[in-house]
Amino acid sequence: MRCGAKCFLVETEVNGQKQISSVTARTPADVRKTIRLEYGTEANILTVKEERKK
Repeated sequence: MRCGAKCFLVETEVNGQKQISSVTARTPADVRKTIRLEYGTEANILTVKEERKK
């Protein structure tokens, strides 16, 4: 975990299935980069939202 990192909720579509996962990153661009490294280019990233603490 790096300085300034936050939790983001990511909704992706991989092989026709929608998934929601939590990713720790500094920016939404870093989140998209992490997802593409993990699933490859076939992953369709639908939303990236910052997870708010209650």
